[in-house]
Amino acid sequence: MKAIVYEKYGSPDVLELKEVAKPVPKDDEVLVKVIAASVNPADWHLLLAEPFMARMYSGLLRPKYTILGADIAGRVEAIGANVNRFKPGDEVFGDIFESHGGAFAEYAIGLEKALALKPAAMSFDEAAAVPLASVTALQGLRDKGHLKAGQKVLINGASGGVGTFAVQIAKALGADVTGVCSTKNLDLVRSLGADHVIDYTKEDFTKGEKRYDLIFGVNGFHPIADYKRALAPHGTYVMAGGSGNQMFQAIALGPWLSMGNKKLGSMMAKPNQNDLAFIKELLETGKLKPVIDRRFPLKEVADAIRYLLEGHARGKVVITVAPK
Repeated sequence: MKAIVYEKYGSPDVLELKEVAKPVPKDDEVLVKVIAASVNPADWHLLLAEPFMARMYSGLLRPKYTILGADIAGRVEAIGANVNRFKPGDEVFGDIFESHGGAFAEYAIGLEKALALKPAAMSFDEAAAVPLASVTALQGLRDKGHLKAGQKVLINGASGGVGTFAVQIAKALGADVTGVCSTKNLDLVRSLGADHVIDYTKEDFTKGEKRYDLIFGVNGFHPIADYKRALAPHGTYVMAGGSGNQMFQAIALGPWLSMGNKKLGSMMAKPNQNDLAFIKELLETGKLKPVIDRRFPLKEVADAIRYLLEGHARGKVVITVAPK
């Protein structure tokens, strides 16, 4: 099969299109013929091995798992002996990060528990855009942020991959939503249901008078103390993405700054079947829809990652792997 392979850490220039062996599913695994995949910040973190702690997962000197990509949508090709939820031919989508990725290929392996049947009305491209970003938004808002109906939530980075899902999920959970984005994306964020939008090129929300019960940071460059200032009493700041410096501050300073009534910290999504089922229900009821910025063919994964690295993608960047 064809796959995009990286055998050393570095820029997208190290990615190569190669012929590799088709994987074989173990007892609890599913082999999927990949129709579409999508790019996430996790891909470039692993590719560049930044921050350095990424090497603890992927290999200290060189990558142990040489095919990137977590989000897939496609058709079941074969199943392991213990798999009973799927059969060959089923159209599925999911996040295969726990299987060490491998979505940027013609075939990929996923754990049975990491996959769900694709909503029938969705295209493969749309379905591939959903899993990791939407579950990150759901777990950041509901589980880490403990968001309740009627609370005021601010989403910093509301026009990106996670942010576009976060705006919609927060509304579905009954929150009053403020989205922060650039001038060109104000109408997009409004169209997703945000009650208020802030243009960060003209206004710094951390210096305003409004206070928020939850700030969900998926982008931006404010010091963590600035977020604390913008929180309401007993408010929570959850970081799900941003610069390396922000990650360090959230991990190192978050516990210290959380000794009062305000809580500050970071989160990492944990794929699971129940949350993917919850997301699927939102998709099927029209409460959630993916935003796709650009599509790239499999051979241009390097260009797709370069585009994501520029930091201006509106929603998701999708890889079209095979004809539908």
